[in-house]
Amino acid sequence: MERRSLLAAAGGAALGVTGMVASPAAAFDGPRVGTDTVTDLRQGLASLYGLDDRFGGATVGPLACAHLSRIRRLIDTGSYPETIGRQLRLISGETAEHVGWLAFDAGDHQRARSYWTQARDTATELRDDSLAVLVLASLSLLELREEQPRDALDHARRAAELAAPWAPPSLLSILATREARALAMLGDSASARTTLANAARLYEKDRGSRPAPDWTLFHGPAELASAQAELFTSAGHHRAAVSWLRRSLERQEATYARNEALQRAGLAGALARSGEADEAEHHIEQGEALLTEVSSGRAREGLAAARRELHRVRPIR
Repeated sequence: MERRSLLAAAGGAALGVTGMVASPAAAFDGPRVGTDTVTDLRQGLASLYGLDDRFGGATVGPLACAHLSRIRRLIDTGSYPETIGRQLRLISGETAEHVGWLAFDAGDHQRARSYWTQARDTATELRDDSLAVLVLASLSLLELREEQPRDALDHARRAAELAAPWAPPSLLSILATREARALAMLGDSASARTTLANAARLYEKDRGSRPAPDWTLFHGPAELASAQAELFTSAGHHRAAVSWLRRSLERQEATYARNEALQRAGLAGALARSGEADEAEHHIEQGEALLTEVSSGRAREGLAAARRELHRVRPIR
């Protein structure tokens, strides 16, 4: 099946066209919303997660916006008991968070922050700590990207505080990893190393004793190795960073093409700073090849930064 056809088919599933879609007349009368519709909406959101992993934020973003519009239309026009209403509002918040994530991946930080603020408001309204933790973790990542480590640290620690009573170790490991990255950017190398070591212990401790949210499934040895590399980069130890970035790339799962492109961008930049220009160029070219299928502004910006670093050490003649 061609990529366009695959997206159309999967997009149809994500938007729930096979489930209950209110006609204009039904919407006017107030469609009845029950557990089947809630299940359909959750399956749509799960489909969007899968599409994001494969095709990236810029491609999947419009589908997610359409899905969010459908949910909000049902909230506004539907007929349902309060128990269903709460579930609809929660799915709306979770979908708004994912729309924000897709905008972040596409490189639109202002749009990402706007949707994450909407999702955080929903979490506050519903007093749902799981959604609040997800939003805070996302904001922490955005602030790391924008080089605002103090805000990133505050959001990671607040998320860890909310998550501590119920979260599996793998989720706490993600938050500790982001805290460590923020500490490294703030120049607190000792605390960063201690915190990252704790993140690794938490990950190793997790043996499925508690169910982990789907959004945490990306986390693993590759992510931890990449964070270790960032600590060395922040300290100016670029050759040590190269070693950890190679390890991260080796452990990267093949299904995450965008993450592989991001890893190759980071490795290429570290190689260039270490004087390994030829290998840096190889990884940039490999990363750019991956972007023929993945529409990630984040990865594209990372590869462009690596190429600038390469040109700095090996100017174009």
